[in-house]
Amino acid sequence: MVTLARIRPQFGGDFIQPRAWVRAPAAARLTWVDMTLICMFLIGLYTGYTIMVTQKVPFPSVPSGVAGLILLWRRRDLITSRALGAFVGVVLFYLVSMLFATDISFLQRRTNGLIQLTYSLTIGYALFLTIIQASRQQIARLFLGFALVILIGCLLETYGGLRPISNAVRNVLYSKGVYENDLRDILFYNRVRPKFFASEPASVTFCYALFGFLWLVISPWRWKLLAYLGLVGIGLFAMPGPTLLLMLVLILPYLLFLDSRRSDRLNVSRYLVVALGAIVFVAAFVLVGQTLFPHRLEAVTSGNDPSFFYRVQGPALAGLHMIAHYPIAGAGLTGEPFIEAVVTNLYLRSSYYSAGWQVVTPATELLINYFWLHWIYLGLVWGMVIMAATTAWLIVLGVPSPAFCWMVWAMLGQASGAYVGPTCWAVLFLSAAAAVLHQRDVMAVAGSRRWQASTGRVGLTAASRMQHLLRLARERRRAVARQAADPSA
Repeated sequence: MVTLARIRPQFGGDFIQPRAWVRAPAAARLTWVDMTLICMFLIGLYTGYTIMVTQKVPFPSVPSGVAGLILLWRRRDLITSRALGAFVGVVLFYLVSMLFATDISFLQRRTNGLIQLTYSLTIGYALFLTIIQASRQQIARLFLGFALVILIGCLLETYGGLRPISNAVRNVLYSKGVYENDLRDILFYNRVRPKFFASEPASVTFCYALFGFLWLVISPWRWKLLAYLGLVGIGLFAMPGPTLLLMLVLILPYLLFLDSRRSDRLNVSRYLVVALGAIVFVAAFVLVGQTLFPHRLEAVTSGNDPSFFYRVQGPALAGLHMIAHYPIAGAGLTGEPFIEAVVTNLYLRSSYYSAGWQVVTPATELLINYFWLHWIYLGLVWGMVIMAATTAWLIVLGVPSPAFCWMVWAMLGQASGAYVGPTCWAVLFLSAAAAVLHQRDVMAVAGSRRWQASTGRVGLTAASRMQHLLRLARERRRAVARQAADPSA
């Protein structure tokens, strides 16, 4: 069957080379097997269920790993030599950065980190290759469905008697059926926050924000922005937490880097209008935060919120310290033990740290923010080098706006840790896939308009345009066949 995206429409005798990310199957739909595997991958991100392969080597997000490796096998024919070379280059840069890091005695630990990182990049790449084969409607419905399941599940846990079942399952999965900060949640939110089979409320709100935002980017629905704001409002009621406020901030990279594009180029005038509108969203973010979470904000500013400190404030302090004192290669991959004493001293001297808090161990619990872990592990120099290499990989994969992907990655990094884990890199690759799906339809419409204008067929129906493009493709194939049969012709 001929694929519409692979056809090169003729404009004045020349053929336009299609972008790699426009090439999708003619049916533009994934099979039930692929959809099941994607669901399995997302469930792995949500639960974070991990088993230990050895005493020191974990198998993080087991469902995601199994599904990702199967998806990689199913999409093996889509892996190009350039993309594979870019992937290998990124991993090699990480390897070299480890050799530059201070104190070679931590090399074994850093090697374990590199293994986990390579695993996470691999399954994230497989997820990307799979999602871009689908239609926008199919994937948008998938992410909206996951967001709604989380939303309804949280409402049922709070008001429908689901909490005992959720706690029993969590007790099996995570060996802790009762969240240890329930008392703090009652103080901040006047109720126990729902966990809905996840390890903690932060995992619930993080995945809800991620899935809801991906639906916003991918969905072609005209009124999706209003519906998205509705998801934010209902989410704040069902699962209160500051992580959901990131859903408002995430609108900015979408409007700036994707919605402002026209014909695969950034529209400067629209970009400036959106940039001015960004002030409104920032003001809304501050206003909503002050209105809905006054006790939490007071605790943050007065140094009485250990959760926010260890997730945002502390990692930022540590990241800036490492950039200043270890600018070349940082602490090395998974190098928390190397800098544990330094980070602890930084925290104790901070005005936002309370001396009454229990000392956190192990060292990995001191830093729960994958954005700042990037700079802590790699330093300024290698951090920039690896970001550039990863950006080049995204460009090879045909991602229309790597800047969009990195902004989404950085924002959601304020609510998630585990730099070498699957969640960190799934965010980047899911953002990349969403950008591809969003822009592919934009380019298809632009190409159709250019074709109509060049041929004077402005009033033709979609079926007529399809027939014309199919006829061009058949003629092209016949010409190639004749050339192959008689090279001298």
